[in-house]
Amino acid sequence: MDPFLGQVISFARLVMESMVPFVLAAQGTMLAGRTGLFNVAQEGMMLVGASLGFLVAYQTGSQLTGILVAAGVGGGFALLLAYLTTTLKMNQFVIGIALFFSGVGISTLLPKLAIGVTLMQPLIPTLVDIPLPLVSRIPVLGPVMFSQNAMVYFSILISILLWWFLYKTKIGRDLRAVGENPMAADTMGINVTLVRYAATIAGGLLIGLAGVYLPLVYTGTFTEGMVRGRGFIAIALTFFGGWSPIPIFYGSLFFAAVEVLAYRLQVGASHIPYQFLQILPYIATILVMMFSFYKSPVPRFLGENYDREKRSQT
Repeated sequence: MDPFLGQVISFARLVMESMVPFVLAAQGTMLAGRTGLFNVAQEGMMLVGASLGFLVAYQTGSQLTGILVAAGVGGGFALLLAYLTTTLKMNQFVIGIALFFSGVGISTLLPKLAIGVTLMQPLIPTLVDIPLPLVSRIPVLGPVMFSQNAMVYFSILISILLWWFLYKTKIGRDLRAVGENPMAADTMGINVTLVRYAATIAGGLLIGLAGVYLPLVYTGTFTEGMVRGRGFIAIALTFFGGWSPIPIFYGSLFFAAVEVLAYRLQVGASHIPYQFLQILPYIATILVMMFSFYKSPVPRFLGENYDREKRSQT
């Protein structure tokens, strides 16, 4: 194989592998946001998912159990967010920030309680690649797209299914209507509270999965702060993708490419200060927000609580 082509394939494989936490966290953010609930607690939720998912996988020896527990933790945080904002009508941003800091603290505490203070955390087996029969043998495309771990395939599939759900089903249209005009949706018989709860919890499940992906694929262990801003980048991704699943998927590939490029440059370009390379993904985030924020279609009721007793709301 041509060395240059080999480098391209290797880079593309890493991009596909690295886009998973961006995709899952951003799609989870998008789901809640489509009903008007703006979740800003992704970073903390991902950290708790990573921490508890790792601990359960380590204690049980089952990666699947760790994944399911991480998803459940994300769903639990999302349930609390939905209850405090949708039922108690508390400020969404304030509650999201509180949950973010709670998640950071819990993720730091749990490993110390379960394992103790150690110089090195124990390791767990990472997810193995699952080459798909026949298609994995396709030149170039095969090793990039069809020789990945199961969560890469899942992130692609969930993006397609969410697009179909939101734009091709009645339930999806009802969900979008809640985020655009909850009073009108309520008048048409749509249960606004139920839709917000369901979408927020489903989004939380995806955010928890985004967190546990990091120890299960990247490191084989949990380290404090290992999410490294990916939760906040997921928020930018939802704006970049216009709160739509397929553009969000493409945006995730872009941010993953920037992240992989930064790591590659740290290894191969020793004359560039590594501190600059580390901030490349965040520079990309700022640039993306500058050029897409005002052009991105945003759910009209995003960030606002709906009170059906106040019929004057629009």
